[in-house]
Amino acid sequence: MTPSPPAPRADAARNRKHLLAVATRAFMSAGTEPSLREIARAAGVGIATLYRHFPTREALVAAVYADQVARLTEGARELLAALPPSQALRRWMNLFGDWIATKDGMLNTLLAMIESNELAHDQTHTDLIAAIDDILRAGHATGELRTDVTAEDLAAHLIGIFTVAPLPEHRARADRLLDTLMHGLRPKP
Repeated sequence: MTPSPPAPRADAARNRKHLLAVATRAFMSAGTEPSLREIARAAGVGIATLYRHFPTREALVAAVYADQVARLTEGARELLAALPPSQALRRWMNLFGDWIATKDGMLNTLLAMIESNELAHDQTHTDLIAAIDDILRAGHATGELRTDVTAEDLAAHLIGIFTVAPLPEHRARADRLLDTLMHGLRPKP
């Protein structure tokens, strides 16, 4: 049996987490994909530190993408545990918008990775639909959300909203559209 690799040192784990957070912000706010040097500079580390954690642009993009998907799937559970379903859904929509904005900032690399099968896009879709479905089912059970809207329907609405009101520059418009969508998701009296 092959021994598992040693756990990363605490400072290395903090560096990696910090680099992921900075890269996420850089991708989210970028008009075009930022360079790795820009990300390292924004993180306050040398390029060698970034490469030690993420040896290629694809490795960094994959890590940011996986982190964002985990935030969405875990976020749905955490929000449902803390809030009524309709409030959890509205807050989750903001997480979804951040994910879309982050994806847009690394789109060229993501598309190349999907095309070369380096990224499991189908699994991401399945995981996100399941997260939406969990929130919708909770809202159906409490009577807060309409029962005739599917997770696929809601995902299509969200993609449409964030296409016409991309973040971060159109946050106010996106919020208005999301609030309107939430109004439409409530059952008719």
